[in-house]
Amino acid sequence: MASLSFSFSFSLLFLLSFFSSPKASDASDATILLQKIKPSLQGSSDNLLLSTWNASIPICRWRGLKWALSNGSPLLCDQSSPSSSNLSLTQESTLQLLSIQLAAAGLSGTIPKEIGELSSLQSLYLAVNSLSGSVPLELGNSPSLAEVDLGGNALNGSLPPSIWNLCDRLVSLQLHGNHLSGFLPEPALPNSTCPNLQVLDLGNNRFEGEFPNFLMNFGGLKELDLGNNLFVGSIPETLSALNLDRLNLSYNNFSGVLPTVGSKFGSEAFIGNNPELCGPPLGKCRESSGLSSGAIAGIVIGLMAGVVVLASLSIGFVQGKRRKNRAQKLDDEEEREDEENSGVGGGGAEGKLVLFQGGEHLTLDDVLNATGQVMEKTSYGTVYKAKLVDGGTIALRLLREGSCKDRASCLPVIRQLGRVRHENLVPLRAFYQGERGEKLLIYDYLPNKNLHDILHETRAGRPFLNWARRHKIALDIARALAYLHTGQETPITHGNVRSKNVLVDEFFVARLTECGLDKLMVPAVADEMVAAAKTDGYKAPELNKMKKCNSRTDVYAFGILLLEILLGKKPGKDARSGEFVDLPSLVKVAVLEETTMEVFDVEVLKGIRSPMEDGLVQALKLAMGCCAPVASVRPDMDEVVKQLEENRPRNRSALYSPTDTRSEIGTPF
Repeated sequence: MASLSFSFSFSLLFLLSFFSSPKASDASDATILLQKIKPSLQGSSDNLLLSTWNASIPICRWRGLKWALSNGSPLLCDQSSPSSSNLSLTQESTLQLLSIQLAAAGLSGTIPKEIGELSSLQSLYLAVNSLSGSVPLELGNSPSLAEVDLGGNALNGSLPPSIWNLCDRLVSLQLHGNHLSGFLPEPALPNSTCPNLQVLDLGNNRFEGEFPNFLMNFGGLKELDLGNNLFVGSIPETLSALNLDRLNLSYNNFSGVLPTVGSKFGSEAFIGNNPELCGPPLGKCRESSGLSSGAIAGIVIGLMAGVVVLASLSIGFVQGKRRKNRAQKLDDEEEREDEENSGVGGGGAEGKLVLFQGGEHLTLDDVLNATGQVMEKTSYGTVYKAKLVDGGTIALRLLREGSCKDRASCLPVIRQLGRVRHENLVPLRAFYQGERGEKLLIYDYLPNKNLHDILHETRAGRPFLNWARRHKIALDIARALAYLHTGQETPITHGNVRSKNVLVDEFFVARLTECGLDKLMVPAVADEMVAAAKTDGYKAPELNKMKKCNSRTDVYAFGILLLEILLGKKPGKDARSGEFVDLPSLVKVAVLEETTMEVFDVEVLKGIRSPMEDGLVQALKLAMGCCAPVASVRPDMDEVVKQLEENRPRNRSALYSPTDTRSEIGTPF
């Protein structure tokens, strides 16, 4: 009885909030913005865009906002507009705020509850910022709000039930990529249908509980994303009654038999769930054995107990033996290298050569007698294309004298880099240290162009980089970084992600170079590398205080690189004009001015029918998320890979079209 009373009171509370007056005072929308909303959104630091919200600036020039006059016409900045009487407008209660458009605007505060006091607000776009805290209960009191996008922030806590107070007018609710948790609340009004709701995106949060069956009442839904949460239980057959165009229920813990709607969307919509989730398009469901659930449970428990005991003994034995063998193998390798290499060329006078997988055929004579041609010079070394006596070719990176740590300090890092093998990384084959301390890193020679050149050169014959090709390159780079960050026993930071360090072959396979070189450098040279990253526009903001790169600074650099791929513009300081090109700022301005499609490189848009369906808009959002000023808000590279894989271009054949070059003659390279 107590719980029934509590439930009734709880529902009554939100019914009262639904019918209560939305505005707590007679203050104008402009006053509410200045006094209550602006301080919350900008947090503790001034924000460039919010600084335009100022009584000394005409209201029509306040960035990220759309206004309407009392007669319903839009507020424009022209000579005929009454915006010149700015002081009267700031106090004018009939001036209506229609939209807040501050996606990817560098916001770092919290969502202000006073948004619920804006009686004419129709759309709220605050995605891809660094907003934290909870979704305020008062947001559901906004009487006109129809579109809400708060995705890509760091919002936490539970979703307030009052959000469904917006049900009658709500068209789109997007909360993807936050830290929201708990059970998904049901609408306070029973049998709410949200008749206009078309897009509901709650993916990549921490919602739990069984499938929210009340969503089956939302008959107008076209897109439903509950992926990457903690939902359990079965997926209801009634889901088939919804006329969905897009569905994502992947990476939860759903089980049981898929509804018939499953075959419409493919396995990607359901992967990553409980292995017992079955039916088309997943695996065929196994037939019942006829045993009772109790008997099955007893058998399973008995078998599991035996398996656990045996597995524990086996794992302990194998791991112990593996650790012992690994340690012994490393010791043997080091001893063998010291014995073999120290005697080469007269008692070690010519130095030592350490070989790794794929470089076993190399000898010290091969390396020392190779004829080199300079390919690239950097502040910390020179890269040579070297011809071997037998006709083979290798790439040698000679580290600048005094730039590298001593052999004892750098050899553990060298050994770790020598074990890295991935199809999108250029492998280290050998390492040489001479008698005078000179150090050579030896790689495969790959006759490929780097991404910087094929993006920014204008020569004839350069490959036409359509979206399919650029997407493949971006995905290859993301996979390489994800492998470095999570695919090793000891994670590796790349530390120097940029377009010049990406090699691209004639099939548009991308491979990262210069992996982990900053770990070999003395502190002064490592600082030089960070300074160069700042000049070139790839430096994460937190590196102003801390000099050491990490996985989050790699993610930031990848975000800049992805923007470079999408926009076709060089980040960083322009060599001719001396001006600094800030790619995230270019995107922010385009979003605010509603010219987002104009920010893409023209080659990217060729052949694209729907930028949303082809994953172009999602890639731009992802890049901006990677470039978030607050490191903790950025996605990890595994998530980046997942999003790029989920939003592939539809026209894959455009990837290998041989005629798609600028000159339409010759080979791509």
